[in-house]
Amino acid sequence: MARTALSGIQHSLKAGGYEASIAGIGASLRRLAFDGRDLVVPFEADEVRPAFRGATLAPWPNRVVDGRYTFRGVDYQLALTEPPRLHALHGLAAWLQFEAVDKSPSHVTLAAVIEPQTSYPWRIVVSVTYELSADGLTQTVLARNESTETAPWGTGPHPYLVAGEGTVDDWMLQLPAAQVLAVTEDRLIPTALEPVDAHDAERFDWQVARTIGAAEIDHAYTELGADEAGLTVVRLTTASGSGVEMVWDDTCPWVQVHTADLPDPSKPGHRAGLAVEPMTCAPDAFNDAAYPFDTGLIEIEPGETAEASWRIAAI
Repeated sequence: MARTALSGIQHSLKAGGYEASIAGIGASLRRLAFDGRDLVVPFEADEVRPAFRGATLAPWPNRVVDGRYTFRGVDYQLALTEPPRLHALHGLAAWLQFEAVDKSPSHVTLAAVIEPQTSYPWRIVVSVTYELSADGLTQTVLARNESTETAPWGTGPHPYLVAGEGTVDDWMLQLPAAQVLAVTEDRLIPTALEPVDAHDAERFDWQVARTIGAAEIDHAYTELGADEAGLTVVRLTTASGSGVEMVWDDTCPWVQVHTADLPDPSKPGHRAGLAVEPMTCAPDAFNDAAYPFDTGLIEIEPGETAEASWRIAAI
């Protein structure tokens, strides 16, 4: 029996000058390149995936504060998977082995089941499709509720985008978002939704492209600007104008942006890429009733589905 790589079963895709490698564990985007140029921070096939790099996040992205939430009058306690901050981080699917159910040279569909458990007692079938074309790599996440009760749901990806040579400090960011979610400094607990220029525009307002420099960001944004096609476009570029963009529609009204600041700057990966994470819901959306704004929490009825997608392309 052949040995499986540490990051799971591998799937290689090619089309339109792009090459992508998908790892089965977490249906993770392991590598994406255009004409040989990396568009995301990659990792090795026979390597335990570094944290959540490239993972598919479900049934919630981001954090559930203290791992506690109440849904339809019932209280639940999730495992605290972010020990330093004591939160439940990035869902239950990131370490599942997704199996291929459909595949061609340019696309693969992977599926896994989130089984009912005391902290999340719903059965959700998660299908993740990666498809390459001349327009880039499109990822689509489809959730089907196979339970007899309505289930709370949210999803998003976790790629670290790479514009070119250098680090986050050297690249220019354009993020058409008018509001940012303020959080506590120590535990990143949401406190208020604010205009991006309310307090520290140099750190939070990226509506006009400019160099990131020393700015440190680990925040969720909303009130996203859309182009004529109704799409939000985030661009990360070098001084020469080349780079990478991420594009999605209004199924993801939120996006988390993280400048990949590690506690130990000497470790590999520190500010090596910019995490851009389109999300169907806000951080801590499972506690929707606690916030005075629309968190975007999705409720999937029994037998029904929810779908979201996004695309990464070279500039």
